[in-house]
Formats: sequence, C-alpha cells, structure tokens
Amino acid sequence: MRTLIATAFVSLDGVVEAPGGEAGYRSSGWTFKDIEFDPAAYELKGREQEEAGAMMMGRASYEAFAPVWPDMPEFPGYRVMPKYVVSTTLQDEDLVTNWGDITILRSLDDVAALKQTEGGPIIIHGSATLDRNLSDAGLIDRYHLLVFPVLLGAGKRLFSATDKDKQRLEVVESESYSNGIQKLVYDVVR
Repeated sequence: MRTLIATAFVSLDGVVEAPGGEAGYRSSGWTFKDIEFDPAAYELKGREQEEAGAMMMGRASYEAFAPVWPDMPEFPGYRVMPKYVVSTTLQDEDLVTNWGDITILRSLDDVAALKQTEGGPIIIHGSATLDRNLSDAGLIDRYHLLVFPVLLGAGKRLFSATDKDKQRLEVVESESYSNGIQKLVYDVVR
C-alpha cells in the first residue's frame, strides 16, 4: 500500500493560496515577502523529491505546473517520476509530453485504488481542492507542512470546513527555523 502525502506551504491561519507569486490573489508570493530566506527551512522539499515514488495534483495545479516545472533545474526528481492528475475534465491530449508518464485519475475511488498498488510514497503538490477532498475522504496518510509566520485572512485553505468526525494526527517531525517558519510532519492516526 502506498502512502499519500499532502505537502504545503501554509500560513498560520491555514491559507495555502498563491505562495509563490501566482497572479490573482491579493497576498500572492507571501512565502518570500518580508520573510528572510533560510535554506534549512526548505530541506524537507528536497527530501520529498528524493523519497517520493510519484507526484499527484489536481487539474488547476497541473495546468500551472506543467508549462514550468519540466524545465526547472530545482525539480529534477519530479521530471522523471510518474505523475497523476485528478480531474474530471482534463483529456489525454491536454497533457504535456516533456514531463514523463502522466496518468489522469477521474475520481477519489481511482486515488484509493492507486494507493493499493506497489510503489513509493505519492506526494501531492499545490492542489488545495484535491487536498481537502482527499482529507475528507480519509485518503491522506501524512502531512508535510511548512507553516509561515503570517496571517493572511482570506484565501484557499488547506482543510475544509466540512462537519466530520475528529481526526487525530501524530507529530513525527518538527523544527523551528530562524525566520519563524515551522516544519510540521504529521501522520494521520487511523
């Protein structure tokens, strides 16, 4: 069985929208504005690339990443690993051809079936809506969070407001950095 890992840059109040400077969000680029760069805080991101057996994303994140990530020298591991895009609207002819094997999954049932296969962990990048849906369905096994010392108020959130049963998490790794970023790695307790 494969481990499904949601990874995110998140504000202290739970916002994950536009951390890198994406257009259309009032606080776009909040991960680097007024926050001193500390390379140690991003060690987790390099480790994710080395340990993941596949990458997953929703349609909107795929459409944002696909034109850029295949040629970025910072992501050589992601260039070659299998990718899964969860979408009901994306078609095979919409996929880029320079980013390795890409498979479209049509439902959360398809994700659950993929988890039952052999292979390494599957890391989910971006994809706030997908993260919320997978979490609500009980499919996420681990969270890799870099929590930034900012309050953003409005924006897409990592977790849904769905009225559901309490879900316990176990801290398996944590660290604080000189710039105020907190690394929090949680396993979902089942």
